[in-house]
Amino acid sequence: MKRVTVLGGGMVGWTCAMDLARIGALEVTLVDSRQAVLERAQARGVATLCADLSSPAATTQVVADADVVLGALPSALGLQTLRAVIDAGKTYCDISFMPEDARQLHELARERGVCAVTDCGVAPGVSNLLAGHAALQLDPCDNLEIYVGGLPVARHWPFEYKAGFAPGDVIEEYTRPARLVEHGAIVVRPALSEPELIEFPGVGTLEAFNTDGLRSLAYTLKVPAMKEKTLRYPGHIELMRVLRELGLFSRTPIEVSGQRVVPLEVTSALLFPKWTFAPGEADFTVMRVLADGLQHGRRVRMTWDLLDRHDAREDVRSMSRTTAYAATSMVALLARGAWSQPGVWTPELLAGQPGLVDDFLTEYARRGVTLTARVEPLPG
Repeated sequence: MKRVTVLGGGMVGWTCAMDLARIGALEVTLVDSRQAVLERAQARGVATLCADLSSPAATTQVVADADVVLGALPSALGLQTLRAVIDAGKTYCDISFMPEDARQLHELARERGVCAVTDCGVAPGVSNLLAGHAALQLDPCDNLEIYVGGLPVARHWPFEYKAGFAPGDVIEEYTRPARLVEHGAIVVRPALSEPELIEFPGVGTLEAFNTDGLRSLAYTLKVPAMKEKTLRYPGHIELMRVLRELGLFSRTPIEVSGQRVVPLEVTSALLFPKWTFAPGEADFTVMRVLADGLQHGRRVRMTWDLLDRHDAREDVRSMSRTTAYAATSMVALLARGAWSQPGVWTPELLAGQPGLVDDFLTEYARRGVTLTARVEPLPG
C-alpha cells in the first residue's frame, strides 16, 4: 500500500486528506501543528503527525516514510517546502501559489531523482494541463485565455465575496503584478487591471481582471498571446483598488500613535472575519479555458468550462473541492507511476504524456468535478 503524507490541514489540505483516505488503496497521514485539526482527522480515521511545517527540517523529517507527498501550505512556505521534500527524496505534488519560480529547483530534483509536480490546483493546475493539451492539439495555437473565480452564492454588501483559500494568497491576487504574453513577449500589468464583463451560463455576469495566474505558462508554451483573469461579482474590482490605493495592502510598517503597525496585518484582521464562510454557506467555482488556432487546416476555438458547486452533503466548499481534487487526482496518477520523470514539472509539461490528460480528467470526474468541452469554427 502506497503511503501519502499531506502537509497542511487547512481548507484545501483537509479536503485532500479526506479524499485520499476514501480511496482505500492509500495509507494517508495528515501533518499540521494545530491540535484541533489533528483530533478532527483522527476522528475520521486518518493518521496524523504534529509538526511545525514552517521548519524545513521538520518537513524533511515528517515525510521520511512517505511514498508520495502532497503540499497544501500557504504560498510563503511553498519554495522551502519543495526544497525540503526534494532533499528527502520523495515524489511530490504541490498546490502552493508560491511567488518564486519553482523551476529553479528543477536540476536539484533531477540530481536527487525526485519527481515534483507544482501549481497543481484548479488554476493554476487544471487550467495549465488544458492549456498544454490545447497547445499540442492546435498547430499553431495562437491565443490562450483563462478565466477563473470562486464566489459565494449569496451576495452580501459591501464585498460580495468570501475567501475560499488562504487569506494572504487572496491579497496576493490584488497586489502581485500580472504577467501576460502579447505578440510573443512577456508584459507586466498591474493586478486588478483591464476589467471586462463576461457572461457565464448558470451564473450570470461576472467581471474579470488581470492576475498573475499564467505563471509558468508564460515561459513554457510558445503561444504568442496568453492571459489569465480572476472572476468576481461586478463592483469588486473598484472596491479592492480603493483599499490598495489607500495603502491597506502594504507590508511596509507605518507609525500610528507611537506604535509600528503593518497595514496588511490590520486589514487582514478586520477583513477576513467578514470574508469567512459560515458553516454550510454555499459557494461555486467557475472556470473557462479557451484556445484559438488551426486544427486540420481550419481555424477553431477549443473551450473547456467548469461550474462546480458546494457539496452540501459533505459540507465541502467548491473552491476546496476543485483545488484539492486536482491535487489528489494528480497524486493518484503519481502513485501508480503515470508520471515519474525526475525534475520540477508544471502541469502543462505533462500534457504530452500519452493518456495522462484523459486519465487526469477521469480521476477529477470520479470526484464529482466535470468539465464540458467544445470545439467551434472561427472565421479566418
